[in-house]
Amino acid sequence: MCPAMNTMRGVGVFPCNVVRVRRQCSRIHHHSSSFHNNNNNNNNGRIMRKCFVVRNSSSKLDDGDDDAEADVIVIGSGIGGLSCAAMLARYEQDVVLLESHDVAGGAAHSFDVKGYKFDSGPSLFSGLQSRGPQANPLAQVLDALGESVPCATYDSWMVYVPEADFLSRIGPTEFLKDLQNYAGPEAVREWQKLLDAVLPMSTAAMALPPLSVRGDFGVLYTAAARYAPSLFNTFFQMGPQAALRSTQLLSPFSQILDSLELKHPFIRNWIDLLSFLLAGVKSDSILSAEMVYMFAEWYKPGGCLEYPLDGAAGIVDALVRGLKKFGGRIYLQSHVEKIVVENERAVGVKLRSGQFIRAKKAVVSNASMWDTLKLLPQEVISKSYSDRINTTRQCESFMHLHLGFDAEGIRSDLGIHHIVVNDWERGVDADQNVVLISVPSVLSPNLAPIGKHVLHAYLPGTEPFELWDGLDRRSAEYKNLKDQRSEIMWRAVERAVGTGFSREKCEVKLVGSPLTHQRFLRRNRGTYGPAMQAGRDTFPGHSTPIPHLYCCGDSTFPGIGVPAVAASGAIVANSLVSVSQHSQLLDAIGI
Repeated sequence: MCPAMNTMRGVGVFPCNVVRVRRQCSRIHHHSSSFHNNNNNNNNGRIMRKCFVVRNSSSKLDDGDDDAEADVIVIGSGIGGLSCAAMLARYEQDVVLLESHDVAGGAAHSFDVKGYKFDSGPSLFSGLQSRGPQANPLAQVLDALGESVPCATYDSWMVYVPEADFLSRIGPTEFLKDLQNYAGPEAVREWQKLLDAVLPMSTAAMALPPLSVRGDFGVLYTAAARYAPSLFNTFFQMGPQAALRSTQLLSPFSQILDSLELKHPFIRNWIDLLSFLLAGVKSDSILSAEMVYMFAEWYKPGGCLEYPLDGAAGIVDALVRGLKKFGGRIYLQSHVEKIVVENERAVGVKLRSGQFIRAKKAVVSNASMWDTLKLLPQEVISKSYSDRINTTRQCESFMHLHLGFDAEGIRSDLGIHHIVVNDWERGVDADQNVVLISVPSVLSPNLAPIGKHVLHAYLPGTEPFELWDGLDRRSAEYKNLKDQRSEIMWRAVERAVGTGFSREKCEVKLVGSPLTHQRFLRRNRGTYGPAMQAGRDTFPGHSTPIPHLYCCGDSTFPGIGVPAVAASGAIVANSLVSVSQHSQLLDAIGI
């Protein structure tokens, strides 16, 4: 890992408060919390939330500062926005990140209730400890910042599918044993055929370091020319058949499956499940490059999964540390009301407080494409731009179940991750069908009080927003619908945790709905993100029709998922500095 830079930029015209990481307790009404509290012991209708948050002493910008400005303003502190802002600070740009809420992290934020530390979003990670040219994009960003995320490693997850319940192991050989036992020898043959075809392709998929990419013609130097010798060597070593197949990396993964004549129902269903978990779409819509990259991390010799010891908050905190280390600033509770456009270019933002902050170089939105559109003045939006966004198909939303309970009576071999598929015939993208469960306290006991477990179950982007649209969150109808639609998660938890688990003994019970996603995360319709179909649709780039306005996050290339949004943020940051600065950074971290 490269040493951190010693130089720090000054705070410019912004208030000179010291930004620090601290825990804060705040009492908020249950309807404005990130998840509704159903704990019957909580009679006053309020909950105590302790969030690992980044704040300055005022927690937001000084409203009296009329001359506030920065080189670059980043809207939103999701993983994409944090990666972008932190990388810009690393490039010695004067960058300010504005977050509407009282905690950083966006969909990856964490929150604390009664000493139980919950992830609100992603919980399945790999490659965080990787380094070098072929490392995970988020790992490369952390490396550039001189930061790391302590993790526990593991190599299995529990699977409950119509065929059987079994422990699925990461690596090239263990899964073959599961297939032999539960799907038969033909499934084994097809899976081995897939590995033989896909793993050599991973060399091509990972040939260009994600951090080398930028959104202008400078990429011809930072990526193409810089890595041309290794690219040629890679394709030469792959041989003609694998090299030819690598031309399919930008096609749907199902095309590779079809070309290999893989027809076994379990294999096709399993691949659809992995695709959906990775990007919110099945194998007929996901880019082959994404799947090939995942196969290289999960099914190579020695492959493993990782979980941050501090939960997803550990990733957020590392990015915030990197941002601050290089002089960047983050302001929470600083809601951007609109992007200000003058002379047909983005020149800054206006906060809900009325304060204007000028951007000397660029404004970067980490909001979704639909929410970014709402921030723009109507008169500057072209019909073609508006139509493209408004006609982009969306993934559905989420249901969440957060539980805190006593570990007494729970089996000692309980694993961290469990996946329940009720019916292959309905499809993995059907509502009320697939449930993901994470019990991170089995690997990181500090996430729960002593002798307790913390659990997060969710429906992964399959909950229809239409069922919830227009409901009053304070109404009996809303509460009843939450009870009804969360029942499948309760049943999955009971199946996964076992006979020692009891709903009645849970000390914390929180249910989140699509309205939670829409309101707290400010996501249009609470969506998981764009439902792009590889081969037919393309994720938008990072520039927009409005000069000096850029976008990063899951509405841009390369798409949905933690590594993808980290890459998008880095690409925007790279694009806003010179090729020389970009190249110097690549040299500094040895890629």
